[in-house]
Amino acid sequence: MIELTAAQVAAATGGRLSADPAVRVGGPVVVDSRRVGPGSLFVALPGEHVDGHDFAAGAVAAGATLVLAARELDVPCVVVDDVQAALGELARHVLATLRERGDLRVVGVTGSVGKTTTKDLLGQLLRPEGPTVVPRGSFNNEIGLPLTVLEADETTRFLVLEMGASGVGHLTYLTRIAPPDVSVVLVVGSAHLGEFGGIDAVARAKAEIVTGLAPGGVAVLNADDLRVAAMADAAPGEVVTFGTIPAADVRAEDLGIDRTGRASFTLRVRPGASAGADEGRARVTLGLVGEHHVTNAIAAAAAALRLGVALPDVAARLSDARALSPHRMQVTERPDGITVIDDSYNANPDSMRAALKALAVMAGRDRRSVAVLGEMLELGDDSRVAHDDIGRLVVRLNVKLLVVVGEGAGGIHDGATQEGSWGDETRFVPDVEAASALLREELREGDVVLVKASNGSGLWRLGDELAAAGTAPGGDHA
Repeated sequence: MIELTAAQVAAATGGRLSADPAVRVGGPVVVDSRRVGPGSLFVALPGEHVDGHDFAAGAVAAGATLVLAARELDVPCVVVDDVQAALGELARHVLATLRERGDLRVVGVTGSVGKTTTKDLLGQLLRPEGPTVVPRGSFNNEIGLPLTVLEADETTRFLVLEMGASGVGHLTYLTRIAPPDVSVVLVVGSAHLGEFGGIDAVARAKAEIVTGLAPGGVAVLNADDLRVAAMADAAPGEVVTFGTIPAADVRAEDLGIDRTGRASFTLRVRPGASAGADEGRARVTLGLVGEHHVTNAIAAAAAALRLGVALPDVAARLSDARALSPHRMQVTERPDGITVIDDSYNANPDSMRAALKALAVMAGRDRRSVAVLGEMLELGDDSRVAHDDIGRLVVRLNVKLLVVVGEGAGGIHDGATQEGSWGDETRFVPDVEAASALLREELREGDVVLVKASNGSGLWRLGDELAAAGTAPGGDHA
């Protein structure tokens, strides 16, 4: 973060100063006292299970020079009515200051699926151009986004922000903190339907990143998704589209998928879609697994081109890019001949279908495909039907073994059974431990195993276990 005095922090947050006004904050802004460094600002967030105020003294002892708090403490602090809101105001102030001082460009990314992968790709496309800040993991909410903004300093050229929403108005709040120069909208899908109340509400919420653009900002929209493409009408300025249809400004042509599940395509750019004026083409071969990553890649390409990265560099960097965030189509080739695809960080019907198709491609006709699937959370009234549909898709893709984990995912087992998978092809187990025990008996050399569920199901623990195993779980099969 840029260096501020305690008085400046108080002014930015509307807080009451209970410290020497000249105390300087120049270290990281943290909400976890274990991450405190010299000169840190410790943000004492109240929590459901722990209260940050209880850790304020320890944070100061570890090097923090100031605490943002909701009540008076026996340490140097700025006291505010709402710590979370004050954190957002501080981030808004710092970003506005940085924009006044230099040529900082902000990119915001949203969508029902693909946000984290796309922001990771953008980081890999932009870092060679200059200092770039990218969120850790999925720091995309009203706490994670301000913390990411506050990592920027006077040297930062690009600030990439993932913007998540679980209701209408959430992205308006985030774009008020950090109005993007480039807003990327990936997909309007069925994630969090239970919280939004319907797909049209999802579309309205995602469009807020477009209406929240900074003056002169550019909306980068998915032409393949009709709900996203319609957001062009709400854009206050220029629109650049990406996709696979001929009308897209930045598009993927001649798409192919190899046996490892990796896509290759020609990246074609219309005149005026990039910082340059000429039309161009370049070949890209992704290192990411799954055809669905083509959308993420061309979205990142469209944003980077608009920010001045040359087309040959975009294509080369996309081809060199790798998955950076764990549990997202993370492929492990085990020494015992088993391939593990760990996509257990999150799940909704769109991403579940994409992962299952990647499994089918990677297994082909000569390897056994195994899908270990858990619950897709936050689907509301559509949950049972959505899980049933996934079970039926498993059968249509000819997945050889389906392991359904947990009562919440039971609809997957039912759908598969009703579609025509019976006997030992479909197994239901109550929890992660039971799934682990079953797989230790069942897996054998040559299997390709997909682990997929929403993060809250805990199936990521099984993903870690399978990826870390050095010998075939059955013991006798390798």
